[in-house]
Amino acid sequence: MATGASRPRPGSHPELAKGGEDVVLHLIEPAAWRAALGAGAVRPPSLESAGFVHLSTPDQVHIPAGALFPGRRDLVLLVVDPARLADPVRVEPGVPADPGGRLFPHLYGPLPTAAVVAVVPYRPPSPVVLPAPDDAYGRAVAYVVSLPVRRAVGVGDVPGGVAVLDPDFPYSYDNNRLLLTEPVDAATVEQAAEAVGGNAGWPHRAALLVWPDAGPVAADLARAGWRTEELVLMARSPADPPAAAHDRVEVVPQAEVHALWESSWRRGLVSLGNRLESAVRQLVERERLNDLVVAVTDLVVRDAGRVVAAAQLRVDGATAALESVMTDPGHRGRGHAGALLARALELAAAAGCDLVVLEAAGGDWPRGWYARRGFTEVGRAWSVSGPA
Repeated sequence: MATGASRPRPGSHPELAKGGEDVVLHLIEPAAWRAALGAGAVRPPSLESAGFVHLSTPDQVHIPAGALFPGRRDLVLLVVDPARLADPVRVEPGVPADPGGRLFPHLYGPLPTAAVVAVVPYRPPSPVVLPAPDDAYGRAVAYVVSLPVRRAVGVGDVPGGVAVLDPDFPYSYDNNRLLLTEPVDAATVEQAAEAVGGNAGWPHRAALLVWPDAGPVAADLARAGWRTEELVLMARSPADPPAAAHDRVEVVPQAEVHALWESSWRRGLVSLGNRLESAVRQLVERERLNDLVVAVTDLVVRDAGRVVAAAQLRVDGATAALESVMTDPGHRGRGHAGALLARALELAAAAGCDLVVLEAAGGDWPRGWYARRGFTEVGRAWSVSGPA
């Protein structure tokens, strides 16, 4: 991956070239990023005091991290496409000047959230993967991994990735599992899940395998008695959404979707027996955490005043994710899902997103439904779970 602008002559202050695959970075606290999503731009104090936003190239971000946030592992890197910036980016001495004479990119204006193509947890010394602006797979993976890390109560390093933990929602796999982005074998997955899950009191053992060609490891876990599900990562531009009348779609407070979610989870988790109601309550309540780290919009369709279909759009800079598209079984076949999708794509475009991503079960019909509406497969992941 390219590392940003080349070093200019001492004393010169050129602007950073736009275009190409180069990216620049801005280090930020997750809460500040969420506030920026609401405002449409990052406006740190330096913009008023010095007239610019501090940026870094990938090979120098450790310098401001060490100076401004020593020892912190709860920050995120905003991966910025310079081609999406309207204001100039000049390569200049740092403030204060770096003893080694390094020069840093400075953005002379606010940083638009729509210029941020990915948000990546910064957990030194763990390496980071920074997707290029046109890398749909890399951006999808960055979102899938970054969101649970940012909303987690606890995050720990494990071979191949991290473990996310939230003791308030023990029945939620999404909030309590391993997120593995580097290749490991099945035995390592089992050992890490047992070590973390046993210590945390998980009622399950779970992991998400998010690296190319993780299928054989998922197959090995299946032979060892784990449940496995292949997930297809799909993406499309929000431009030119499929034609569907969406005047029936409303934007609502999330509480109005709870009844539909509850009925869906009860149908899917009936095997839990007397634990069912506790699990359903946790799975509904966990959803409020997402809006603490990304911008969430809940969309519904009603029939006679009752919510019968819903979807959720999550905006994270220039990347949006479509989640929780569902229709009550008694109201299917009436075009509600298509209307929700059309409205979600319209909102994503209005937010400045150029990519909408989703996860579809590899063996289920929605995958084909999304494909017919312009989503293409960009990669795969495997959700695996075993007993405690």
